[in-house]
Amino acid sequence: MESSEHVVSPPLYLDSDEGSGCSDAELSDQPEVEMESFSSKSLAVQAQKKLLGKMATRSVAGFLIDDAASDVLDELYRARKAFSHDRKASQKAVKDLVKVAVKLAVLARNGQFSTDELATAERFKRKLNQATLTAVSFHEVEFTFDRDVLARTLEDCREMLHRLIGHHLTEKSHARVDNVFRSFGDGEFLAALYGTEPAFQQHLAKICQGLNKLMEDGNI
Repeated sequence: MESSEHVVSPPLYLDSDEGSGCSDAELSDQPEVEMESFSSKSLAVQAQKKLLGKMATRSVAGFLIDDAASDVLDELYRARKAFSHDRKASQKAVKDLVKVAVKLAVLARNGQFSTDELATAERFKRKLNQATLTAVSFHEVEFTFDRDVLARTLEDCREMLHRLIGHHLTEKSHARVDNVFRSFGDGEFLAALYGTEPAFQQHLAKICQGLNKLMEDGNI
């Protein structure tokens, strides 16, 4: 009888304090980057190059954040900056999201997840899809927005992601996950984003347009 045991490849070292990978400094956290020049896609390319330059494998060479995802992240950055009036913190939230996404893709493409972790990954994907559908629905159907519902769904995503990356990444990456969901899942921020102010309505429309594209392409 053939064994169903999942074979896990040797560990990859993705965080700077694990012996290899890309540190915050290496990803050029420049505090004076203007909003117009801040690009999540170029950051993803930079993060990937840093990882690939320090890893023996090249199996993640095809991983990039596509245009739709980049547009969503850039618009989230603009919305968060408009809400918090803190450009540096808003940039860090997006950078943390990109770093975690790149490292998660590296782990997945190199067979680092156990059978149980793959099941967790599937549950996380379904929950993220639910959060996306909820976010878009609240935008498209008037008077349906419930910030507690959306915030709770995002919190579920955060908890699942922590379980998924588990011991694979360091506490620094776990802290990045917390920062991402603290920034974009904050109830006050969500209330502003779905509010009546025209600037936030424009941000939300562009975010949901990108999310719809990602769902159509099967990327969420």
